[in-house]
Amino acid sequence: MTVSEGKYVEVDPGVELYVQDVGSGEPIVFIPGFTFTTEVFTHQVEHFSKTNRVIVIDPRSHGRSSITLQGNDYVTHGTDLAKVLDILQLKNVTLAGWSFGCLTIWEYLKQHGYDNVNSLIFIDMSPKALSTNGVEDWVEGPLDDIGAIYNTYLRDPAGQREFIKAYTTSVMVQRDVMEEELNWLVEQSLKTPHYIAANLFASGMFSDYREQAREASETVPTLTIVANHWADKAIAFTQKISPQSSIEVLGGHLMFWEHSKEFNKFVNQFLEG
Repeated sequence: MTVSEGKYVEVDPGVELYVQDVGSGEPIVFIPGFTFTTEVFTHQVEHFSKTNRVIVIDPRSHGRSSITLQGNDYVTHGTDLAKVLDILQLKNVTLAGWSFGCLTIWEYLKQHGYDNVNSLIFIDMSPKALSTNGVEDWVEGPLDDIGAIYNTYLRDPAGQREFIKAYTTSVMVQRDVMEEELNWLVEQSLKTPHYIAANLFASGMFSDYREQAREASETVPTLTIVANHWADKAIAFTQKISPQSSIEVLGGHLMFWEHSKEFNKFVNQFLEG
């Protein structure tokens, strides 16, 4: 049975999430990161839908989902994920989160446990993003740097645009990005208004899912894929926090888009056990 490609799932009264739903077989659910959309997983949908049922979610206030002033935090995103899995009757899923999408998965696990989870893939996100103790662990940055981003760049659309452009060219993609590609990536982010992006940014940076990361690696097969630019710290931190997780290193933060064949190969090997 082939599953239809696009649909909307109501997770709260008046709040619908856009869900891309393609292929048949064991389900893999992809969740994009901060302000990004289903579109970034095009290469994964094309590849894995040949063998699996592939679901990609636009989280609330992202992409084609409803823009809402309520629930723009990763606790609510975890609840939304549970509702999507229930409504689509997805069983024994592989959950794959990129960046802040990992926070959605850890929150889902915190709320609902592992009864419906077959395996987990975490793409380039520390379970504790903010450095608060001066220790150089795998983090996005210290409080002063993160606060400066929040107060400088996420105050208006122009600032959000500037932030995403800079992050794309310095962290997300390793090669020179063509102007058309850069504009497209920025356009995906700006589907989330700046005032909601600011809320999501704060929610993500103040999250701490180290306990869920440890528990996940001990409960189901888990794969962590990290970018080259911070691989040493990310590997050491992952081995300390979630030592049972498999670890791969590839590209920049958007490695599954830039290096899709290598990324898909890692995931295939993981799924095949």
